[in-house]
Amino acid sequence: MRVVIARCSVDYVGRLTAHLPLATRLLMVKADGSVLVHSDGGSYKPLNWMSPPCSLVEERAEDGVVWTITNKAREQLIVTIDEVMHDSTHDLGIDPGLVKDGVEAHLQVLLAQHISTLGEGFRLVRREFPTAIGPVDIMARDGAGLAVAIEIKRRGDIDGVEQLTRYLELLNRDPLLAPVRGVFAAQEIKPQARVLAGDRGIDCVVLDYESLRGADDPSLRLF
Repeated sequence: MRVVIARCSVDYVGRLTAHLPLATRLLMVKADGSVLVHSDGGSYKPLNWMSPPCSLVEERAEDGVVWTITNKAREQLIVTIDEVMHDSTHDLGIDPGLVKDGVEAHLQVLLAQHISTLGEGFRLVRREFPTAIGPVDIMARDGAGLAVAIEIKRRGDIDGVEQLTRYLELLNRDPLLAPVRGVFAAQEIKPQARVLAGDRGIDCVVLDYESLRGADDPSLRLF
């Protein structure tokens, strides 16, 4: 990973245009090719970013150094660097990935086994469906045959919706999968997460853990 702290301006050119004026920012270039632009605020979310696969060309210009990052859709992130305060590269090695807690991991297994819980005609494609930015918990097809990306949480909050949004943005660039819709599934979903999911066209599903594991199956009752 390359970490750069610099005074820079940033322009995005693609489906729309966006401009970040000159300021001191953190630039991250990850080993997978992704580039992220952070400020010293706004929690974890970058101000702008470019997801892989993409290429980075670094050139000297009259007004400093210019990074031109281009993805396969020909969208561009243009970073004009006025002054560099820090520039270092680090080998982070292979990350083992997120280890889910017992309940959350078990929910994924159970929902994959009972995928029809999400609707008639649903069928499982794969658990831990790989993407360039991490695995999607479950990839499925609905009754109409459309791809559905499912993110599972024990407690569903805004961070989980943001995570699924990033997966959907990447998956919908694949012509073999698109259109891909999202389902945010959790035992409990916070109101703010529901509002954000609705705004982004993501369906919310509340999971009944006991029902999924068969503890509440009427066929198993004596009376």
